[in-house]
Amino acid sequence: MPTEHSEWIKNPKIYEINTWPWLRSLSERYNSPITLENIPEEIFNREISQFDAVWLMGVWERSPASKRIALERPDLQKEFHKALHEFREDDVVGSPYSIYYYHVDKNIGGVDGLKKARKQLSDRGIRLLLDYVPNHVSIDSLLTLESNLFIEGTLEDLMNRPYDFFSLSEKVFAHGRDPNFSGWTDTIQINAFSEEARQKSISTLLSIAELCEGVRCDMAMLMTNKIFSKTWGDKAGLILEKEFWEDVIPAVKEKFPNFLFIAEVYWDMEWELQQQGFDFCYDKRLYDRLSHEDVQNIKTHLDVDWIYQRKLVRFIENHDEPRAITRFGEKRSCAAAIIAMTLPGARLIHEGQMEGFKIKLPVQLGRRQTEERDQNIFDFYQNLLSVIPRKKNIDLKWSLCKVNPLNPNDPSYNNIISYIWWADDIYQLIVINYSPDSSKAHIKIDNLDYGSNDWIFNDLLNNNEYIYKGEDLSKYGLYIDLKAWDGHIFNIKKKIS
Repeated sequence: MPTEHSEWIKNPKIYEINTWPWLRSLSERYNSPITLENIPEEIFNREISQFDAVWLMGVWERSPASKRIALERPDLQKEFHKALHEFREDDVVGSPYSIYYYHVDKNIGGVDGLKKARKQLSDRGIRLLLDYVPNHVSIDSLLTLESNLFIEGTLEDLMNRPYDFFSLSEKVFAHGRDPNFSGWTDTIQINAFSEEARQKSISTLLSIAELCEGVRCDMAMLMTNKIFSKTWGDKAGLILEKEFWEDVIPAVKEKFPNFLFIAEVYWDMEWELQQQGFDFCYDKRLYDRLSHEDVQNIKTHLDVDWIYQRKLVRFIENHDEPRAITRFGEKRSCAAAIIAMTLPGARLIHEGQMEGFKIKLPVQLGRRQTEERDQNIFDFYQNLLSVIPRKKNIDLKWSLCKVNPLNPNDPSYNNIISYIWWADDIYQLIVINYSPDSSKAHIKIDNLDYGSNDWIFNDLLNNNEYIYKGEDLSKYGLYIDLKAWDGHIFNIKKKIS
C-alpha cells in the first residue's frame, strides 16, 4: 500500500461497521466462516459501494481482562440478555475500546485479512477508517510493561477510590475515565502530559496509518490540556507547552499528509478540536437537537460559519446511541436522515441503520440478534444515498434559505428547514418539514437569479417534476406544502425552450 494517501472526497459518506458481529452475521448468512480475508464480493458491491469510506470499528486485539470484567458486571449482564435472547458467555469478546494491543485480532482475520479487505475497498474507490483510543489501553495491555506512560496513584487513592485506581506490579495506577464518571475498570489511564506517552501515540498512529486512510479517535477531548488537568490535577504533572493533538497530528501528517483524523468529541468542544488539527469532529449537538429540540434550535445550530460546518460529522445513529428507528420513529428518522446526510461535512451511517434494526448492541458482544429488514426504511436509504452525488473536485457552496409564511395567520412555516448547494449551473435544494404537522411555506433562494425563464424542479426523493415561472419564483419564492416529517431534494435547472 502507498505511504501517502490521495485527496479525500469532499463531504464523505462514512459507513460504520461493528466488525466482529458483522462478520459473525455474514457467517450465518452464508453458512460458512467469514473473516476479513474472505468477505464475499457481492457484499462490497451491494452493501458498501455507495459509501466513500468504511469505518471498521473494533478490529484491534481485545483484552482477556476486559472480557472477564464484562462477565462479572451485573449491569452489563442485563444489557447482554436484553440484546441477545439466547445470550451465552462466549458471546462476550471484550470491549473494542479496551485495547490489548494494536494488532488486528486473529479471530476476525488478522492483518492479512485487513489488508485484503482494504484492497477490496480501494478497488472501488472507498477508503478505510480504523479506531484509535488515545485516553487508555486495557489493564493487561503489553504497554503496561513500559514506563512513564500512565497516571499513577497512591495506596490512599486505591483505598478511597477503588473504582478509579487499581494495583499492578506493586504500583497503583488510574483507570481511564472522563471527569464526570467513575473509571472504566478494564482500562489504564494514559498520561497526556507525558512526553513518552505522546511519542508512543505517534509511533502507534504511524503504524496504523500503514493499514488505513484515517482514524476515528475515541473521546478525543479528554486529552486536551483543559479537560485532562481538570480530571487528574497534580497527578498528571506539569502541563506541556503544546496540546496533545498539536504534537501528535502534525507528526503523523508529516509522513501521511492526507491521513484523516476524526474526533469523537462532546461538551461543545468541536471548534477547539478542529483548531488542534482534526479534519472532522462529531456533531453531537445536532443529534441532540434532532432528538429533543424544536426546529428553530436546529436552524440556529446550522446558521454558523462554513469553515466550522464543513468539518463536522453528522449522524443520527452510531454504536454509542440508540438505534435511530427506536429513538426517532420511522417517519421522523427519515426526516432526520435527510438532514444529516445532506448537510456540509462528513455523513455517518451505522451498519443496521438502513435496515431499520431496533436492537442496540453492547460493544462487548461479538454476536447480535437476527432482525428482519424493514423494507420501507431500506428502500428510503438506498434512494437517499443514490441522490447524494460523490463530488471530489467540485467546490459546492452551501447556504440556508429563507423560509417565509404563506400568510400571517399560518405559523407552520416555522417547521420547515431549507438549504441549497450550488456551483456554476448546479443547484440542489433540500426542504424538510421537521414536525408532526402538515406545513406550508415559501422558500426564497437569494443566490439564484431566476430571470424570466421557466425552471424545472426535479424531486429526487419522489421522482416528481415541477415547472415554475421565474417571475413567480422571484416574487413569491417556491411554494412548499409538506406532510409531517416529509421532504424534498430538488435538482434545479433552467428549462430550455
